[in-house]
Amino acid sequence: MTTEKQTDLNDPHATREAEKYDNPIPSREFILQTLEELQKPLRLFEVAKAVNVDEDDEERYEALSRRLKAMVRDGQLIRNRRGAFGLLKKMDLIKGRVLGHPDGFGFVVPDEGGKDLFLSEKEMHKILHGDRVIASVVGEDRRGRQEGIIVEVTEHCTAQLLGRLSLEDGMAWVRPDNNRIAQDVFIPQDGLMDAKEDQIVLVEILHQPSARSGPIGKVVEVVGDYMAPGMEIDSAIHAHGIPNSWSDALIAELDQIGDEVTEADLEGRKDLRNLQLVTIDGADTKDFDDAVFAKRRKNGWKLIVAIADVSHYVKPGTELDKEALKRGNSVYFPQRVVPMLPSKLSDGLCSLNPHVDRLCMVADMAIDESGKLERTQFYQAVMNSKARLTYTQVNEMVTDANSPLRSEYSEQIENVDTLYELFKVLQKAREERGALEFDTTETRIVFDDERKIKEIVPVVRNDAHKLIEECMLMANVATARFLKWHKMPIVYRVHESPMEDRLQNLRTFLADFGLTLNGGDTPTAQDFAEVAAQVEDKPYKHLVQTVMLRSMNQAVYHPENKGHFGLNYENYTHFTSPIRRYPDLLVHRAIRHVWSKQPISDFIYDDAKMVEMGQHCSDTERRADDATRDAETFLKCEFLSHRLGEEYEAVITAATNFGLFVEMDPLYVEGLVHITELGDDYFHYDNARHCLKGERTGKVYRLGDRIKVQVAQVNLDERKVDLRFIESLTESEDTGESEEVREDSAPAEGESQDDNGAKKKPRKKRYYRKKRSGGKSSKPKAKS
Repeated sequence: MTTEKQTDLNDPHATREAEKYDNPIPSREFILQTLEELQKPLRLFEVAKAVNVDEDDEERYEALSRRLKAMVRDGQLIRNRRGAFGLLKKMDLIKGRVLGHPDGFGFVVPDEGGKDLFLSEKEMHKILHGDRVIASVVGEDRRGRQEGIIVEVTEHCTAQLLGRLSLEDGMAWVRPDNNRIAQDVFIPQDGLMDAKEDQIVLVEILHQPSARSGPIGKVVEVVGDYMAPGMEIDSAIHAHGIPNSWSDALIAELDQIGDEVTEADLEGRKDLRNLQLVTIDGADTKDFDDAVFAKRRKNGWKLIVAIADVSHYVKPGTELDKEALKRGNSVYFPQRVVPMLPSKLSDGLCSLNPHVDRLCMVADMAIDESGKLERTQFYQAVMNSKARLTYTQVNEMVTDANSPLRSEYSEQIENVDTLYELFKVLQKAREERGALEFDTTETRIVFDDERKIKEIVPVVRNDAHKLIEECMLMANVATARFLKWHKMPIVYRVHESPMEDRLQNLRTFLADFGLTLNGGDTPTAQDFAEVAAQVEDKPYKHLVQTVMLRSMNQAVYHPENKGHFGLNYENYTHFTSPIRRYPDLLVHRAIRHVWSKQPISDFIYDDAKMVEMGQHCSDTERRADDATRDAETFLKCEFLSHRLGEEYEAVITAATNFGLFVEMDPLYVEGLVHITELGDDYFHYDNARHCLKGERTGKVYRLGDRIKVQVAQVNLDERKVDLRFIESLTESEDTGESEEVREDSAPAEGESQDDNGAKKKPRKKRYYRKKRSGGKSSKPKAKS
């Protein structure tokens, strides 16, 4: 037979299949299209007839059978009890990833978006957190959530896990360190190696869980002793599957890259080595991915943002590229980092270290007197950083005219002063644009010599931090506009407006304070900013801003440009940190493709691939957040375990139907006050108003209220801190007595005070990023 005879002419992808196979079969797309048109499940012979595959053609018929099975395995089709193949959406089935909860239940997060599907504890016994499944909607639970059952597990995603070994009466099991996996793993005696009671071990899963039995595994590595210094980070790395080793192939590839910039590297680059470019970072930072320079021009400024040219060294498809994509981003733990790129690149050849030549990608921007971006040039260059400055140094230079640093860095001071002048204009433009800013407190853990927490201190941000933020914001906006104009497929940094149900709850909450959020179903960041402005001098400012912040969606990476709600930007992407974020590397490659003047169709990525890349990078970002949070939570619990019985003042950070989460002063550690601790009353949770209210007394506990608590119990395995309620500290301004805040009234006027009676000034969280607080242990720049 000829290829034309073997292929259905109605198949839109017939040519592609004919190019790939000597004896082609119908494409997956055509099979799905056919089932959609026929509107019923079909058995194999019926599918074959519908897509013109002759049963007598044994080779093609068998190939079609294998393709249908593969489509079932990949979650594109489902096979019913009659053996017929059908479409998931026609059978009320949902394909997605399982998200486990520490309390045993879980959710299916649909691949195609929409509300999560609730899974009971019984259903979760069949699977593990992270598995990919097909689930069926069976109704609603008592809380009104869509509830489902597992129809099929399409992929088991946990091959290994880390946990704490328990031995009792000849039995052995491992409690997973990842608290989203609620099932213990049974270990047969011949799978114990030499592991001992309470050691942290790495387990290989031999048998995945099912409806009849739990997971079974064997110990493949003894990681270390429970509570050993640094074990919390090793546990988090393993628990969340963060890649943390380099392959031999990657090392061999890395060895082919020199240690210095060569003459060949400079070909076609603009020479900026005489320009007073400087880096401004934390005192302990080792990887410098951005340098800045500003100059006054007629009717505005020239701003140059030079970014490490990672794309020159990390080429698509190489081992370095594959590993960088797998990691997605660097992961910053306390005093330790798991980098996206090997140290030779991240700290060395790519890092814009002082007084050495480095390759860079440059956004050369013209900005007018009002802080508006007029035009941008992008080009590749070679630079030589003239100084490695810290935030503390720069802040002193621009706020103290008599600082000796101004003399020490006399050659750079003109650039620094110009940058600061520009920053004040950009900051004003930000306020006029209505970009959101919320009050939060970020913290840094200080360790003693034995790597135990010595103290937890608030991170103080100054104008130098904000100066760099505004420069990076401008470069990211310029990049998004440039690539959008050239119609390049990229991943934008997308932050969508709040969902309808969250807006409804927010408006209900704001109404209690006589506040109105304008904008109808589609409020803008400016509408939110107007509400924030109305509570600027009110005692309930922090409460209102916290609830507004919690109404927001998470930012993600996606090729569809939906804008950035929080920053109030129509076009926004990430360009400024390719050393530690893979999306930035993708953006750099898109810029290079524009320079090549080749057709867009020749770019190595299309929109479909960018959807996949964006989802993956969003997932690795969440993975990093979860892992660092787990490690920090364990450290804080261990810190509190030595403080049982101590009393602290605390502020309520969340209200739930089972109690109050509070943050203790001055520890900056969170714990739970169970609902039974609140007194002789029936307390009911009000989701819209974020509070617990007593049925008999009318007593209300809401976000921002202050109470006094005692550390009652610390569970290190579950990373939980239980607190005993002592008394309420929320007082009325007039009488000084505890105030019963009713749900139809706003809190009384008054200021939140510290131990000395001074009014607290919460630090502003800028809706962009935070620079690393220092070195390999510092946090990355905040997400926006």
